[in-house]
Amino acid sequence: MIHPSRRHLVRTRELLAQDMGMAMGTFRNKKPYATEGFPAPISSDGARVLLWDGGQTAAYLAGEPVPALPAMDGPEVLLDRQEAAAELGVTPRTWDGYKTDPRLTRHVVDVCGVEHWPRSAVRAFRDARPGKQSAAGRPKGRTNAVPRGELRARVAELLDASPAVTIADVRGALGVAAATAQRVLSQLRGERIAALMEADPGLSFDQAAEQLGYPAAVRRAARDVAATAAELGA
Repeated sequence: MIHPSRRHLVRTRELLAQDMGMAMGTFRNKKPYATEGFPAPISSDGARVLLWDGGQTAAYLAGEPVPALPAMDGPEVLLDRQEAAAELGVTPRTWDGYKTDPRLTRHVVDVCGVEHWPRSAVRAFRDARPGKQSAAGRPKGRTNAVPRGELRARVAELLDASPAVTIADVRGALGVAAATAQRVLSQLRGERIAALMEADPGLSFDQAAEQLGYPAAVRRAARDVAATAAELGA
């Protein structure tokens, strides 16, 4: 996480090497940032690019006490890919699909070549996702108003928003029968698993389902669909 007031202080490996007067090759070999007491990165665990707070690293290199960072609980704190995914309760791979949404692209912030998003924008996107109101169930008296030709697209939106979306979620959001919700969810999941396996032949069915974020409990119904789709594409 990056506090917006300290964005200008962010340091990459390359910038740290310059600060320490090291050639990049030497920096890579010695990994001075792994030394005990060196300030921890401000990028998330598993981040592709490590980032540090320059105020902290400068103090450390000068032999001075390392200052504490500001509180990181505000709405404008910048989140990287992993942190944004965690805020939504999805995998980073799923976030990669979400981040192309215009509601997020207009808020993206480039920090030393790494995409970040304000927590407020991530939460606004989360709260506006399809199906967020489904937990309360279908409003009393609501009719099945989803045209048949739009059903797949509407269910696909729910699945995009939450790979673990349930039959109950679909019923609550769209007012369809349980059997219909199960059928369309299974079809969509199966087709997407087959497409991913075709793109990456080394993946097993379960590995592809895992990458897409589909819980084990829903995979059985999608397996036959995926097998059929694979046969048709062969």
